[in-house]
Amino acid sequence: MGNEEIRWKQRFQNFEKSLNYLEHAMQIQNPDIIQKAGLIQFFEMGFELSWNVMKEYMEELGFLELRSPRDTIKKAFEIQLITDGHAWLRTLQNRNLTSHTYDEDTAEKVVAEIQSVYYPLLKEIYNRLKPEL
Repeated sequence: MGNEEIRWKQRFQNFEKSLNYLEHAMQIQNPDIIQKAGLIQFFEMGFELSWNVMKEYMEELGFLELRSPRDTIKKAFEIQLITDGHAWLRTLQNRNLTSHTYDEDTAEKVVAEIQSVYYPLLKEIYNRLKPEL
């Protein structure tokens, strides 16, 4: 087992934990602002880990030119690791909105986006890579 294989599998375990935390946070009924901020934080962690897992998985496959989240997402779409490259790139762009969770209206919008758009993307890559362990 090479270092790249070990690295992506270890990072996948961390991704799996963050996804579980996100799923748990999404089950809270009528979350207050603190709980919304926690949900958003779990999303941020999950997103960061997801693109790093993809990057390290693809490095194991021999794709060594991946330097950024954008490069990683584009290559993952190209090799059909993910199915909606545009949604992933929008997620990358929109993750900057998550830093404005001190505003309750913005937090509410971000939480809705996480639940309807971003979480399904994270779950897709999780389901795609879990059997590879």
